[in-house]
Amino acid sequence: MTNAGYMFLFLFLTVLFFAIGDFLGVFTKAKLSSVFVAMFLFLVGFMTKMIPADMIQKAGLSQSAAWSAPLLIFHMGTMINIKELIDEWRTVVMAIISMIVGIIAVFAVIPLVGKEAAVVSIPIINGGIIATQIMTGAAMEKGFQTVAALGTLVYAIQKFVGTPPASYFGMREGRKVLEQFRAGKIQAVTDDKKAPVKETKITFAKKNEKYFTSFTCMAIAAAAAFISRIVQEKTGLNASITALLLGTILSYTGAVPNAILDKAKVSGFLSFAVFASLIPSLAKISFGDLTTLGFQLLIIFAAFVIGTYLLIYLLPTWKIVGSRDLAMGIAMAQLLGFPATYLIANEIATALTDDEEEKNAILKRIIPAYVVAGLASVTTISIIIAGIFVELL
Repeated sequence: MTNAGYMFLFLFLTVLFFAIGDFLGVFTKAKLSSVFVAMFLFLVGFMTKMIPADMIQKAGLSQSAAWSAPLLIFHMGTMINIKELIDEWRTVVMAIISMIVGIIAVFAVIPLVGKEAAVVSIPIINGGIIATQIMTGAAMEKGFQTVAALGTLVYAIQKFVGTPPASYFGMREGRKVLEQFRAGKIQAVTDDKKAPVKETKITFAKKNEKYFTSFTCMAIAAAAAFISRIVQEKTGLNASITALLLGTILSYTGAVPNAILDKAKVSGFLSFAVFASLIPSLAKISFGDLTTLGFQLLIIFAAFVIGTYLLIYLLPTWKIVGSRDLAMGIAMAQLLGFPATYLIANEIATALTDDEEEKNAILKRIIPAYVVAGLASVTTISIIIAGIFVELL
């Protein structure tokens, strides 16, 4: 078979592994993490030598993975709704405190897991795929292959860790809301009670929407990535932070469309490319590493959960949002992100009642907190933290 033939074979296998993960994720209604399934398939394939260690390179994905992340970070900046963050400022503050608690908790177990493992894991626990790509990429560049693999595994299983407590404490909060609603102390917002939608100013991007074609949107994102890299070279400020800020500012002022790469219809491919960039770290894992990695994962997540319970649930920090249970749910959102936080909130309401008004009352309390917490931590702040922590390796 020719090199081109092998390239398409390995591309097919790479996409297939992710497709299997997606299928099982949908089939189990997100009970099984699609990312975990894909990572597990790659890990087994590498360890059994059924797939080559340089599979991503042979699939022709290495270069696209390298330039996809900066574009995707700029895109995530254009997704940030500043008004929503301001309206839910208590949730944002609670999410930030929860992230700080996570940092403290993981730093506390450095004697058990090692400094590099803690530094790589913290931004990933605080965030999602972009933070993972930043930290694992930096770890591999510096020769910390096992640490990079640890970071990938942290990302792969964090939803397993975050979902049970987010659901448990959300259910407790939902039951309290239900009791108050049935007692007549609160009311659900129905369509006829909603405030009229105010006319919004027509922005430059909206006025010139037809000109923001796929290539125009891609060009803007690429320009932002280039500018961010120049800023890093001149000032030392990590390019990820600059790209995120550029996206937020340009979107907020209406200079570019919201979710710019969704409009370009390329965000799905770029996300896949970033996912693919994590895979090479798994190729370095040997059977002898599994015990060490398993121990580190157990210690890191145990420290995070216990630390969060002690410093959020037991200490009066929860008073910022007025509820211990809601505060714990917000703290777990950094492990989940959107859409997992939205799906969990809906599952809680559905599990507690069949009445639509009662569901609305529960959702009115839980959805803004869970979704905004995920937006603040995973989409926004974790990228900034990763930009800072990458310098600590």
